[in-house]
Amino acid sequence: MKAAFDWKPLALVPLLALTMWPLMGSSSTWLTLTVAGLAMGMIIFIIASGLTLVFGLMDVLNFGHGVFIALGAFMATTVFAAMGSYVEAASLMLNLTALFAAMVLAMLIAGAVGMVFERVLVRPAYDLHLKQILVTMGGMIVGEELIKVIWGAQQTPLTLPTTFRGSLLIGDAAVEKYRLIAVVIGVLVLAILMWVLNRTKLGLLIRAGVENREMVESLGYRIRRLFVGVFVAGSALAGLGGVMWGLYQQTVTPQIGAQVNVLIFIVIIIGGLGSTGGCLIGALLVGLMANYTGFLAPKVALFSNIALMVAVLLWRPQGLYPITSR
Repeated sequence: MKAAFDWKPLALVPLLALTMWPLMGSSSTWLTLTVAGLAMGMIIFIIASGLTLVFGLMDVLNFGHGVFIALGAFMATTVFAAMGSYVEAASLMLNLTALFAAMVLAMLIAGAVGMVFERVLVRPAYDLHLKQILVTMGGMIVGEELIKVIWGAQQTPLTLPTTFRGSLLIGDAAVEKYRLIAVVIGVLVLAILMWVLNRTKLGLLIRAGVENREMVESLGYRIRRLFVGVFVAGSALAGLGGVMWGLYQQTVTPQIGAQVNVLIFIVIIIGGLGSTGGCLIGALLVGLMANYTGFLAPKVALFSNIALMVAVLLWRPQGLYPITSR
């Protein structure tokens, strides 16, 4: 008999938003912060979804995930510089073309680097978690230094395309256009991921591999190739997220990936290691919490997501949707 779906974690996002509403002072401020939090959450989800798949299927703690984020962000600066006329044009179609080119190139480069990263650093450390942490952190440090060699160590601006700038008025609330675009792109990535994982044979194998790796191997499937494919896809998603995060910050540094890494691991711990749905809810909670506390109490904003993680783990020690509970 199929177990009933656990809906309780889904209620956390609207519960958090509604709880904060009376504290904001006005509905327009609350709406602005809520959209900003959802946009931030969707970008974090794009980045973290690849990492949670890698851990769920491969049992790999990849602390070097940040290098793919930084690589994607810097590829965006290169593409935007080369397509300056498209970026500065007052045409939504030309602006979207520049953004699409940046996202595709970032995903391709990050995926290719991810394949080398897996072959050279991760593969010798399978089933050795301490070694995984050490070698992947070392890989991220080396990757950051190589990025400095190619693009320089200074802060690099990443300007929004012309039609993405400014805000839209929704009632009395001013909502930045780019944040709405980020939400739309995040929803598209989520829809594609859920379709692949739930409606395709590849997704079935990935989910089966997460649940029971030995069973998949016994059926004759080459789980190692699946490992490499998932790692490359996770790296590509990190590259895509790097483009989105760089545009969100509008500046890029070689350390941008390491800075986001903390949020990513908080998200996958909250969601449950290996759970895509849990990753989404965790990312939205983290994005909303960061924006609400940044407005209400900026001094405690840095610790608010850690407090959120602790609260969730006190309620569910294995995260919102742990793989073991499926």
